[in-house]
Amino acid sequence: MTTQSRKERERAERHQRIIDTARELAETSGWEAVTIRRLAERIEYSQPVLYSHFAGKSAIVSAVAEQGCAELAARLRENRVATKDPAAALEAVVRGYLDFATENPARYDAITLLNTDLKFGLEAPQALRDAFGEIQSAYAPFAGEFDLQAVTEVAWSTMHGIATLDRSGRLVDDLREERIRVLLGQWTHRGANG
Repeated sequence: MTTQSRKERERAERHQRIIDTARELAETSGWEAVTIRRLAERIEYSQPVLYSHFAGKSAIVSAVAEQGCAELAARLRENRVATKDPAAALEAVVRGYLDFATENPARYDAITLLNTDLKFGLEAPQALRDAFGEIQSAYAPFAGEFDLQAVTEVAWSTMHGIATLDRSGRLVDDLREERIRVLLGQWTHRGANG
């Protein structure tokens, strides 16, 4: 191994360590606890070393969000392809999305709520497009005459609303399954008897 490749590997490992430490700190203490100074202390590097990897906190949040989107996309893809039935695939994606939001609050907040340097839409990084694409693939059989991009944005917005309200304790816990049933019934055009 050359000295250059070793330095590149060490830099990549340090870069990932910063991301992992920020995510872990956010998971235990909230994103407001994530500062460059605190991260530098935790990983035992100087603040200038962190700034050599990231321009600031929003760049770190962006890296956490991008990796979170890659994880979310993989989960949604796994859930979606596990069945050939379109309604079951949509349900699996909805459940996967809501479970991800509950199980990974720091990553979910980085993806959906916090200020980042990420671009969305057509200019979004591949991980973001992949996660959106999984929602779009699951919803496509039910889009009808509507523009698929628009209905996918509405579907994503709806799941985000449910996830956010559920996580903040503003929805009745005992109605989670009924909410999912109502949502899927509306999206698949199945009524209360469907």
